[in-house]
Parts: sequence; C-alpha cells; structure tokens
Amino acid sequence: MPKQIIYTDKAPAPIGPYSQAVKAGDILFVSGQVAIDPATNEVITGTITEEAHQVMKNLEAVLSEAKVTFEHVVKTDIFLSDMSYFAEVNQVYGSYFKGDYPARATVAVKTLPKHVNVEIGVTATVTL
Repeated sequence: MPKQIIYTDKAPAPIGPYSQAVKAGDILFVSGQVAIDPATNEVITGTITEEAHQVMKNLEAVLSEAKVTFEHVVKTDIFLSDMSYFAEVNQVYGSYFKGDYPARATVAVKTLPKHVNVEIGVTATVTL
C-alpha cells in the first residue's frame, strides 16, 4: 500500500524527523500537534484554553490539507502535562466535533515538546 506524505504551511513544521501526517490507503495518521502558531513559529503561552484551541486549529489545518474534517477522525490521543487540565482541554476538544465522537485516550505525561501543556494526535478515515 503506497503512502502519501501530507504537509501544509498552515500548521507548524515538524520539529523532528517526522511528517505532519501520512495517508496510507483509507487511513490518515496525523502526528501530535502542539500549540505553535504556524505564522510565527512561536509557542502559544496563554491559558490552557488558548493552547488547546491552537492545537485543534493546527490539527484542522493538517486534516484540511488531506481533504478531510474532524468528522473523519476515528481515534484521538491526548497528552497533558497535568491531568488538572483535563476539563478545560476536554471542553475545547469537544467543541470541534459534532457528535459521533472518536475513540480516545488521554494521559498525563512528565513533559511535552517545547514544554507545552497539551499535545493531540489523531487518526482519521479518508472516506465516510
């Protein structure tokens, strides 16, 4: 099965040896996104709500480049620097979906890249 690398300048460039997303057959694997503003390449350092919105905007940009939406997402992995952020991130995250929510895992980790507080990666189907 051939793979296609997905890249957009509307989301942050990878900060390591990985792709923003890879499409393999009917599945799209989107790498974890953090709260980096793609226009400035700077980390958003506001509230956890602002950080979570930037993460979701970055995911949306990558999904859009692959010609899919949040409706196509079937699995989400959320990484938090502290589980006390769960409720606020959950509220922001939920606002980007319109029901029929994807499967999800949420875990707290010791540290995240660039010392952000939230990272989210998704897996999507390219067909509905």
